[in-house]
Formats: sequence, C-alpha cells, structure tokens
Amino acid sequence: MTFPPRGLDPSTGPLEHRLGVVQGILRPRMSIPDDLRRRLADFRLGAPVHTSDGRHIGSLHRLVVDRETWEPRHVVVKETARFNGHLLAVAAGLVTEELVVPLSAIDRVSRERVDLSITSAEARRLPPYLSYSWAPLTRTGAVEEDLGILLGAPSPPAEVETAAKADGDIEIRPDENVMLGHDGRLLGHVREVLFDDGELTGVVVHARPPIAGDVLIQLRFLERSDDGALFVRMTDEDLERLQPFVPEER
Repeated sequence: MTFPPRGLDPSTGPLEHRLGVVQGILRPRMSIPDDLRRRLADFRLGAPVHTSDGRHIGSLHRLVVDRETWEPRHVVVKETARFNGHLLAVAAGLVTEELVVPLSAIDRVSRERVDLSITSAEARRLPPYLSYSWAPLTRTGAVEEDLGILLGAPSPPAEVETAAKADGDIEIRPDENVMLGHDGRLLGHVREVLFDDGELTGVVVHARPPIAGDVLIQLRFLERSDDGALFVRMTDEDLERLQPFVPEER
C-alpha cells in the first residue's frame, strides 16, 4: 500500500481536507497483523525511527490508543531537525514536526529502533499529527484587535491546535502527567508503555516521592483518561504495595 493513498495529499488544502485525509489513512481500523502484534512488546518511547531506504527521520514520540479499549491505533514520530527542514531553514517558521504513522507502515521493531516499510519520500507525505488554524473571532476579540491596532501593538489572532486522531482516541506520550483519581494528586509521569502480544498491558510511571522511582501501573488500574493526563484508580494501600519496575533483559 502507498502512503498516503493515491490521490490524497495531506500537505495541501484546508484543515478539513487534511483531517479527512488523515481519517482516510487511519480508517478502516484493521486488526493488527499477528507478526506486528508480537513485535509491539519491543516498543520504546523515544526509539529512533528509520525508513526503508535507511534514513533516520526521527523518534517514536507518542502512542495513540482507543480511549475505551486501550487498543493501539497509530504512532506519532517526532522528526529530526534535518528531516523536517528546520536545520536548513531556521527562520522559515515551520510549526509541524510530528508525523502520523499507521501501524501497517511499521516493518520491524526492536528496543533499539523502529524500521518503517516506507521510504523517506513517502514519509514526507504522511500527514502532520498537529494542525493549526485561526480561532473564530469573537466580539470581545474584535474589540481587543481594534484596540491593539490603534495603540500600534496589534496581536495575532489565537490559534486552534487540532490533533489528527479520532474523537474516541487518546495519546500517551513521555512525561505525561499520571494522576491519582480526579482529585488533583499527581502520581508521576509516563516513562514507558508495555505491550504483550500486541495488547497494552501497562504504563511505566516515574513516581514522585514518597514512592520515588519507576513503577508499573497495570492496565486494570487505568481509568478513562484524556490527552491532558492519564488517571489511575488506586488506593493508598495499593500504592504501598507497588514494587520498583525492572525492565526485562532481552
């Protein structure tokens, strides 16, 4: 399969068109092939990502999963400054540096790296994960804009950031907040995600004191979450029984 599908160009057109292209790539939601399902156990956030022609294009930056089932949907790759052109055009004002990569475009996975089945040229045509548009101008905003112009200090309109994922999907990213319930207590930050036979089994969290250190939070303790944070359903007694996480030797 060619990425993006023939005839669809996510790099041009209005926001709605680009997001439509994203949905065309991410849907229909096919089951994960058995060989890839087994290899997901080696996923490591931050691992370098290479294309089929040997180019290092970035690192594994986010995992997008279904909000209800926690099934992986796709990954997000943060491009290197050289690959996305920042290194060659520092003043160009480029704002997108993350690509949506379908799971079907992943060829090989190890703890050291991720290899894609697509070339660097095809990777450059994958849709951005984040898109930006101007927020609708409100009456208050219009007055503030006119006042800024009169005072000689105009300000640009606010931007709206849109992530290329379905409404029922959430992202898991390194250093994301992990909260205890919904009462504002911070347990720690995401360090890693763990898979077993293609299924998300838990999240490694770098916990704050008094726990202090990496601990494994099993999937059964994760509550419905959002892109702002992951939420954990654990009692103080559960927390006291957490053991330090020791990665498996491979």
